[in-house]
Amino acid sequence: MAGVLSPESDCHLWTGGQTVLVQVGDILDRGEDEIAILSLLSSLNMQAKSQGGAVFQVNGNHETMNVEGDFRYVDPGSFDECMRYLEYLDGFDGNWDDAFLNWVNVSERWKEEYRVLPNGDWLPLNFVKKQKGFAARASLLKQGGPLACELARHPVVLVVNDWIFCHGGLLPHHVEYGLERINKDVSNWMQGSTEGSDGPDLPFIATRGYDSVVWTRFYSQDSVERTLRAWNLSSLVAEQTLKSVGAKGMVVGHTPQTRGVNCKCDGKVWCVDVGMSYGVLHSRPEVLEIINDRARVIKDRRGPYDEMEVLDYL
Repeated sequence: MAGVLSPESDCHLWTGGQTVLVQVGDILDRGEDEIAILSLLSSLNMQAKSQGGAVFQVNGNHETMNVEGDFRYVDPGSFDECMRYLEYLDGFDGNWDDAFLNWVNVSERWKEEYRVLPNGDWLPLNFVKKQKGFAARASLLKQGGPLACELARHPVVLVVNDWIFCHGGLLPHHVEYGLERINKDVSNWMQGSTEGSDGPDLPFIATRGYDSVVWTRFYSQDSVERTLRAWNLSSLVAEQTLKSVGAKGMVVGHTPQTRGVNCKCDGKVWCVDVGMSYGVLHSRPEVLEIINDRARVIKDRRGPYDEMEVLDYL
């Protein structure tokens, strides 16, 4: 819909040229093809870079939750994918990068072959399989695990030109702490890298609490749930935060927007989570396109005029 991916489902070709694509987190806990989606985005990034573009991922709260070992929201099919992926990984002699990039091309075949095997279904009383699925996911996503290290490559706060991208939102105390420091802390924590013997501390300012980078809903909460004072306060805080980092706008996810992608805080913050995965609202996809600091929402491609709702950033 955004014109960056080939329409053929089995090609996975970048068609965006020099476009920069940003995904704002929560790929995990949204369905049964998580590793395949991460693999696709990584493959598209390599292709985009060769054309002068880029694909960025921003870690969300469900990425950090999984590295913590919190699997409460995992789709049963995702445990299956973890087991399949570990078996597939055995054939690459420890070459993670090649295996990971290729997974999107073979995951469907592995899924179909797996389904014809005994116990290929996730039965409620199949405790042995559940235990194996949990162990497989834990080995991939624990601190220092290969998939956790893959996530560690991505920031929690991303700056592209004059725009800030993060999952929950950026607040003044995050800026005071330091954006690079936040990203480094989270990356080190995911990799389990530290000078001490007990592992790095959980970066609370980024990953825990109602006002952390990946959890805050300060900007994205629906307007009907806010008082006028809270609405005005969020606009003032957004303006202060953006000014302190020299940015013109912020893009956040985390909170599904039932009326689609929209801007809040006097046009300073764009909320782009529409809950399009079947693990949330299964709503239709939408895309926020930013060109020359002007933003518009792409909703569909059905007609030459009504395909887009244009919301200019002023």
